[in-house]
Amino acid sequence: MQKTSARLLSLLTLLQARRDWPGALLAERLDISRRTVRRDVDRLRELGYPIVATKGPEGGYRLDAGTELPPLLFDDDQAVALAVALRTASVTGAGIEEAAARALSTVRQVMPVRLRHRVDALQVMAVEGAGDRPDSPVGPDVLVTLSAAVRAREVLRFDYAPASPWEVVAPYASASPRETVDHASASPREAIDHASQAPREAAASGPAPVPPRRTEPHHLLTRGGRWYLLAWDLDRDDWRTFRADRITPRTPTGPRFTPRDLPGGDVAAFVTSRFQGADGTGGWPCRGEVILGLPAAAVAPHAPDGVVEELGADRCRLVLGSWSWPGLAATIGRFDADIEVVGPAELSAAFAHLARRCAAAAGADVTRPPPSSRGNPAAPAPAAGRAPAGDR
Repeated sequence: MQKTSARLLSLLTLLQARRDWPGALLAERLDISRRTVRRDVDRLRELGYPIVATKGPEGGYRLDAGTELPPLLFDDDQAVALAVALRTASVTGAGIEEAAARALSTVRQVMPVRLRHRVDALQVMAVEGAGDRPDSPVGPDVLVTLSAAVRAREVLRFDYAPASPWEVVAPYASASPRETVDHASASPREAIDHASQAPREAAASGPAPVPPRRTEPHHLLTRGGRWYLLAWDLDRDDWRTFRADRITPRTPTGPRFTPRDLPGGDVAAFVTSRFQGADGTGGWPCRGEVILGLPAAAVAPHAPDGVVEELGADRCRLVLGSWSWPGLAATIGRFDADIEVVGPAELSAAFAHLARRCAAAAGADVTRPPPSSRGNPAAPAPAAGRAPAGDR
């Protein structure tokens, strides 16, 4: 039989692993009598662990939530996982960098020496991508308030700061218009037009008071280093995705509501579809088919969202989607290859539109040969305004 201290730690580990434990099962797992289980539970209660007895045919125990945080018990893998999570907290966009550093220091101090060495050897650096770092991190208080409203299913009122014009225009080149607008029915071009008109309208009429948004909050989620609230907008009678860093919650919250059914039933698929510019029930709103003068094996790695079909040694069929026809044409045009449009007609018109703009940008001198591609000729050229990965 284990010593009392080791047995108490084993019992505490089991109680933390699941919500309810029958007394007979605990006795079996620890290889002790049920009477010894009762005594060990009493010892843990004296140490401050809120363990409650559950009723039933067999009776059992539950580690309940207490008013104070008692000493926690982590196995080696849990301690390492906690350290990794705290070290990488800087890219979550939750504004908890300093708190995470203090928590890691506190946890490290109470670790056994062998485990402390293991955690110290795990040096993890979180490198932020171009779109991983929000301009305005969300305060923990805001996230807690939003999450509480989601869990309580209470109507939430909040002030929503408008996006600056350049913040709305920027996604026009990145195929993610939903990151900056909460209008589910607005197209990317409408969003850009709205942004360009907003400063002139504000200057002409002066700032007008904006009423708070009234929503039924359904999910708090994170994407690309930003936090979002997925909610049903009661005034616009539609689903909206709000950026949490623009939300200033108002108190108190409103009445309780019965959650609505999300179109499609899949939160991740719905939000991804909204960011792609669709209505949340399908894929990309614009989808076209072309034949490229490149082998399928060279195209497939650069078209993860598309369907690539081999047509020969140097030809393949590509079916791809985007949030606008010009955006789709520009994406396909980044392949350094001959292009044959299969359909639809909107894609052909988009290519013609871009051709006129490119010819004008080149000064109508279209006789010069294109520069040779560096590296893999099948790899798409970098998007406008961005340098190749090796040059950044």
